Amino acid sequence: PPRPPPPPAASAPSTPAPAAPKAAAAPAPTSAAPAAPAAPAAADAGARTETRVPMTRLRKRIAERLKASQNTNALLTTYNEVDMSNLMDLRNQFKDAFLEKHGAKLGFMSAFVKASATALKDIPSVNATIVDNEETVYYDYVDISVAVGTPKGLVTPVLRDVQTMNFADIEKEIASLGKQARDGTLAIDQLAGGTFTISNGGVYGSLLSRPIVNPPQ
Repeated sequence: PPRPPPPPAASAPSTPAPAAPKAAAAPAPTSAAPAAPAAPAAADAGARTETRVPMTRLRKRIAERLKASQNTNALLTTYNEVDMSNLMDLRNQFKDAFLEKHGAKLGFMSAFVKASATALKDIPSVNATIVDNEETVYYDYVDISVAVGTPKGLVTPVLRDVQTMNFADIEKEIASLGKQARDGTLAIDQLAGGTFTISNGGVYGSLLSRPIVNPPQ
């Protein structure tokens, strides 16, 4: 006899598959960051520029005095040739011993200063000053202004009572005043009151120069 059909297989109740997690929504775009400032354009190679730097009080005062000297003094320049052979030999012979003993270099300026002081004592009229175009003042001392080059220009600090100084005293004082001049620590009164001035343009390579009289000298 024919077999009865098999009963239908029982099926497990179907459960819905879990929904896939939704991706988080991307944040709304914010406004763009401000653009970096553009680099300044390179200066044109052919551009013409200028820079203004205020004058220091010292430079103003020096300029005023020298211009006043040009306007009021009769300037005369003479040139004399001097044989320096003996002085050069003297310096070469004693410069090392001088430095070891005194702690200062032996230069030519000490000889120039000492020779000038001796001459000024012998010729008092050259060591004098004229006041208000009315009086001539004669001094029994010698105060010599010595030109010193600095990054800001030439200044003339004063060596006081040179007639009492020897070579070592002069070299030490010139070195001290030169350092103060380069450091910018000179006081105004250290630049005033000289009775005579020595200018040494040779340090800049000049052969001849016409200095301006430093009033009231």
